[in-house]
Amino acid sequence: MKRALFTIPLCLILIGVIVTSFVLMGIKPSSSNISQAQKLAEYTKPAVVRILGYSVVGWQFNNPNDPEVDAILSQLNYQTVVGGSGSGAIISSDGYVVTNAHVVEAAQMEDEDIANAAFDQLVTIIADYFQVDYDTAYEYMLTYTQYTGIQKVIKVILPGGDILDGEVKSYGAPVNEGKDVAVLKIEGKNLPTLKLGNSDNIQNQGNIWVSGYPAAADSDLLSPDSSLVSSMNAGQISAIDKKTEQGSPVIQINAAATHGNSGGPVINDKGEIIGLLTFRGDTVNGQEVQGFNFSVPVNTVKEFTNQAGTKNTSSNTDKLYKEGLELYWGGYYDNALEKFEAVQRLYPNHSEIKKFITNSEQRAGDSKTLWSDYKTIFYIVDGVAALLILLLLIFTFVGKRNRPVPLPATAGAPQTPSAPQTIPENTIPDLNGDGKIDVQDIILALQEQQKKQQKKDDE
Repeated sequence: MKRALFTIPLCLILIGVIVTSFVLMGIKPSSSNISQAQKLAEYTKPAVVRILGYSVVGWQFNNPNDPEVDAILSQLNYQTVVGGSGSGAIISSDGYVVTNAHVVEAAQMEDEDIANAAFDQLVTIIADYFQVDYDTAYEYMLTYTQYTGIQKVIKVILPGGDILDGEVKSYGAPVNEGKDVAVLKIEGKNLPTLKLGNSDNIQNQGNIWVSGYPAAADSDLLSPDSSLVSSMNAGQISAIDKKTEQGSPVIQINAAATHGNSGGPVINDKGEIIGLLTFRGDTVNGQEVQGFNFSVPVNTVKEFTNQAGTKNTSSNTDKLYKEGLELYWGGYYDNALEKFEAVQRLYPNHSEIKKFITNSEQRAGDSKTLWSDYKTIFYIVDGVAALLILLLLIFTFVGKRNRPVPLPATAGAPQTPSAPQTIPENTIPDLNGDGKIDVQDIILALQEQQKKQQKKDDE
């Protein structure tokens, strides 16, 4: 019982150590202080790209007697450009990009159609400069001008600043002609990506966000690197059962979007692409009205990714970046820094990573401790504690030796007390060796006799 008073409290302390270790290891970073919209913005920005699809047409002016027109063409470097810009999203770590067909239409048209469009542009420039009607300028330029060549260009501008050539791998048809989808391929590895969702599961009035590079967000007052930053606008699904004249399904949304947003991803609250913005509603009194835009459903987009022979695959860059963000938002800056540095090693031109590395370094002094990093130590401590508990329990309840219990007296045979031991004087030996029998010899003899009796009793 005395052992238990010591060992049981010690066992309880050791059990508390084990429980505490499991509680600490189970603590996970909490990002509840960050809104879902902010999370989606940070998740998606690295994978949303700006796309330029255009053709450059060279011109030769054959009227040496008209230096004014020749000077205008010289200022244009004897070239005009047909095409425009849009947005898109990377959907595989090896560089497949989804966008609208009409964003890259100018690089897909027949040469004759490109030349006609470029010539129309050139005639308009001349007519405006000389303040003459279009038909007059058209006849004059048709007489003295011919095109010398056409260069088709598709450029994909990544948020990190890289400008890469894009190659069309599958192509639908521009808006009003069919399914407005194109799949491009750029060179790259470990690229940030977005996941393709399922547009069959969308619900009317569901929350959505549109991401891209709207022309309305461009300004001469902004720094050049601002053109690499995508915009994200929130809204809801307004209608899910509408179709184009060609019978292709479209999703109506009320999020604000303008030219330049075309081909940009429409994402749901899980960060999945549920469509690509494709066109807006009609103008009213010549004015563009916001809140009435349409997107190609992602299940239509998947038809073209299948044609291109690609799959929607994420990368280690995505995994490490999201883990780093969760740690960063939870206040574990030291751990977040490790994740962000790993992202930088995998994909050095990640658009957001330098910012988060700098911020993590600056806040390292306030970093929380992530106890799950010490699992190995905790498991060793828990193992030792469990072993000690087992040994203490054995010591308390199993290690006691049972003491002998006196046998009860035989029934009906009353015990009689033993008579005092007497030693006849003539049998007392000279135990102390002094040559005579004295009191000391008697005491020693009695002690010897008691030992013998005790030994007999024990047997």
